[in-house]
Amino acid sequence: MDNLSPKLKQMTFIALMTAVLCILSPFSLNIPISPVPISLGSMAVYFVVCVLGMKRGTISVLLYILLGLVGLPVFSNFTGGAGKLFGPTGGYIIGYIFLALIFGGAIDHGTRLIKSELPASILGGLVGTLVLYLFGTVWLAHLLQKDFVTALGLGVIPYIPGDIVKFILAMVIGVQLRKRLKKAGLIS
Repeated sequence: MDNLSPKLKQMTFIALMTAVLCILSPFSLNIPISPVPISLGSMAVYFVVCVLGMKRGTISVLLYILLGLVGLPVFSNFTGGAGKLFGPTGGYIIGYIFLALIFGGAIDHGTRLIKSELPASILGGLVGTLVLYLFGTVWLAHLLQKDFVTALGLGVIPYIPGDIVKFILAMVIGVQLRKRLKKAGLIS
């Protein structure tokens, strides 16, 4: 990979991380209390953005969504197609874009505001996740014709402990991989 141009290296890592999203995100578990399954989608987004940063991570998330929209079974429960955006998880899928932008921005630029990389990344992950939850909850409330608080109870509250674990795992693994890739000169 040493003889590849920097642009080609970037494209390769974006494609590779898009594949990670496509492989992890479909794995999900339906739960009886909610129309929203527990999935590895948010963990995959955290990981990809942690490794690639804002710009490349967001491109990877957009490619993942486009692949799902054209029908590849990359969304929860190995489903795909544009109709998935009109189902219970549609708001969360769109929310992934904003999670990538916010979390990636904190990873890339957060140390300017907060003088330490880890707190900046954690804060970015928290704010990005809250925006993800907002998109998902608003859409779920609309779809189910429920109030916001009821939709929050169905689509967010039961998932918070698992999302914390997914975030921590993605950060621990992603930060180490990012450091190693930077040290090897494979990403900037």
